[in-house]
Amino acid sequence: MPRFNLQTIESAPEKSRATLRALEERFGFLPNVMATMANNPVLLNGFAATFGSFHGGSLDEIEKQVLLLTNAVTIKCPWTVAAHSTFAIEDGIAESEVQAIRDGRLPRDRKYAALSALTKALIEKRGNVSDADIHAFTSAGYSQAQILEVVTGVGISTMAATTTNMAGTPIEERFQPQAWAAAA
Repeated sequence: MPRFNLQTIESAPEKSRATLRALEERFGFLPNVMATMANNPVLLNGFAATFGSFHGGSLDEIEKQVLLLTNAVTIKCPWTVAAHSTFAIEDGIAESEVQAIRDGRLPRDRKYAALSALTKALIEKRGNVSDADIHAFTSAGYSQAQILEVVTGVGISTMAATTTNMAGTPIEERFQPQAWAAAA
C-alpha cells in the first residue's frame, strides 16, 4: 500500500506543477515515481534538474539504461527495475542483456559490462572504488570524465529507487510485464 498520494498536476503542491507538466510531456504519461516525488517540490525539482542534466550527457540511451537498470537491481527496487527493464527493451537492448542485469550478472557486451560493473561497484563500495575498477571502465573505451557522469546517473536513480522503496509506489500497468522481485 502506498505511503504517499500519487499526485496529479492538479492535486500537487503549486511548486511541483510546472515540473510535473514538463515530465508528463517528456514521457507521454506521468510515471508514479514522479507523482510520488511531487508531494515534495524540493525532491521533485531536484530530481528533474539532475535528470535533465544526465540525459543531456555523453552516454547514449542504451548506456543510460544499462546504468539505471544496474542501479535499480543493486538497490533492489522493484519499481525502478520494472521501469528501466521496459525502457531498456524499448531503447533496443537485447532482452538477454536486460535479463542478465536483472539476474545480477554483467551484460555480454564488453562496454556495457564495464559500465554495469562500475555502476554496481560505486553503489556497493559507496564510492570507494579501486584503481582496477576505474581501469576496467576506461579500458572499455570510456573516458575518466565519464566516471563522474556515471556518478550522476547513480544519484538520480538512487533518488527514484529510494523514493519508491520507501513510499511503496505502485508499478504502473505499462511496466507490469517487467515486474521483478529481488532474489532472497
